[in-house]
This record gives sequence, structure tokens and C-alpha cells, in this order.
Amino acid sequence: MKRKIMAILALLAVIGTSLFFAGDRFVKAKGQEDLLTLVTVLQSENIDISGWSLHAREKIETSKLEDVQKYVQTLKTKFPDWTWQVTSTSDKWEAIATKASSQGFQENIQILSTLTMDNPQTYMIYEVQGKNFTEKTEQFIKEDLQQTFSDIFRENTTIFSCIIGEFNDKMNTNLPFTVNRILDLFEAKEMESIQEENFVATSAYSPLFADGLTTKDKEMNLQLGIRTERLGAQTTLVVGTPIITIEY
Repeated sequence: MKRKIMAILALLAVIGTSLFFAGDRFVKAKGQEDLLTLVTVLQSENIDISGWSLHAREKIETSKLEDVQKYVQTLKTKFPDWTWQVTSTSDKWEAIATKASSQGFQENIQILSTLTMDNPQTYMIYEVQGKNFTEKTEQFIKEDLQQTFSDIFRENTTIFSCIIGEFNDKMNTNLPFTVNRILDLFEAKEMESIQEENFVATSAYSPLFADGLTTKDKEMNLQLGIRTERLGAQTTLVVGTPIITIEY
């Protein structure tokens, strides 16, 4: 079921994702605000947050592996308490750093270079994810994360924010009703939707978030996925901007 859900959501966003690689155009600070907006809206409906993630990436404009390696050495001095690992194959060079926070979430830095003669590319990727969203988590997003971004990224950073939530027993969990309700909360207009008996996936545009991806000459910056396993079982929601990048 998990793979099927991610495949459906990827299908809805395939055009937009290709545009993301062609041009990064999201602002770092705005991306952080987007995650907090997701949390605020969902918590206002008493939706229990069971997981969250923020994924940021930026293309590094260099064709020389030596420059990338020097940059990684600089990052190591800025993040000395992180665990670093470097691997290399015939087609890629990769450095990964990890840190488990005492506040209950995991941070990762990845620098990936493709070792091709024609068009070598390098991407800087940062991800932080956790389970419960607490006051300390909010403080980290507002304060510490900005410094981390300043140390890692340069410009043209694209940010993906995702939340996983569980509906409480008192909510109406009829899937079409629930989708429309969530869209209304985000003041969002539906662009595309796929519906099955126990699952709905929707792409939409909301004025609450940063500029999104263009699909079929329409802007989209919000994705929803809602599923129930069986009658009477718990209903799970995943919402992301501009697209969903987390499994559930």
C-alpha cells in the first residue's frame, strides 16, 4: 500500500518535479514558514501529527569534483559533531552526514556528484524529520534551522515540507468530505485528483504557500493523500508543499 500511495502521488507531480530540476525558485525562509503553516492549520482541526519532514536541495554550480570535496571539508568544520561518511563509485561521489537530535528528530546532509563526462551535476541536500511536533520542534524550525541553512546553502534552494497526521475518532472521515474540508482549510483549489475506495490523492493550489510548480499551465503547491485501511480503522493524512516527499 505504501509504495502504491507514493506512486500515485508521484504521478500527480511528475511534470512539476521535472520543472523543479530545471529551475529552483523557492525561498529558504518562506519554506520554513510553510512547514509551520501546515502544522498550524492541521492542529486547528485537532489532527494528531505523527510525523513531519523538511527536505531542501540546491544545485551546486561546479563541474569539478575537487571543488565539491573542498566544500565538504568546509562543511565538516562547521558541523564537527555530525557523523560523516564518503563513498565513491564509477558514476558518483557522495558525502553523507547524520545527526540524531536529543529533541527527537534526525538531520541529514548529502552532497551528491554524478561522475559523467558530458554533464556532471552536484546537489546539496538537507533533510530533517521527526515524529511529534513539540514547542522545541517549533523553536528549532524558527531559530536553529535558519543558521543551518546559512551554513549549507548559497542560493536558489528548493524546500519541501510534509506532515503526517491521524484523524481522531470524532471527525467525519468520509474521504471526499475530508478532502474538501482540508482543501477549504488551506483556501486551496483542486487541480488534479485520483480516488479509490480507501484512498484519495489530490494536487491543489493554495495562496498560503510559496510559488509552486507549473503543471498544464496551472500552478500547484499543495498535495494531499488520505487513506483508511479498512472500515472503522484509523484514517491517515499526509500533506506536503509543494509536493509530498515522505512515505507513510
